[in-house]
Amino acid sequence: MKTLKWAVVLVVASAGMANAGMIERACMKSDRKAANRSLCGCIQDVADMTLSRSDQRLAVKFFKDPHMAQEIRQSDHASHEVFWKRYKEFGATAKNYCS
Repeated sequence: MKTLKWAVVLVVASAGMANAGMIERACMKSDRKAANRSLCGCIQDVADMTLSRSDQRLAVKFFKDPHMAQEIRQSDHASHEVFWKRYKEFGATAKNYCS
């Protein structure tokens, strides 16, 4: 019976993360002290309002490689410049909405 209870807990926990967006999952996996389900979920909500799916896929990479954000910000590619403007707006919105 104890094994069954743990199996149910694992399934429920897995289902919650399966429904989480890619930004939320990356946030939860990060080593940041402030990362928690509430904050990461809020950030995901803002991402869903302000970033496209492809923008979110790129932004997720910043969690594992923060230097990549600097490379994108300094890039001469027009698409990176347009993305960076949206990403800055996302960051500002998330700060105001989630703090």
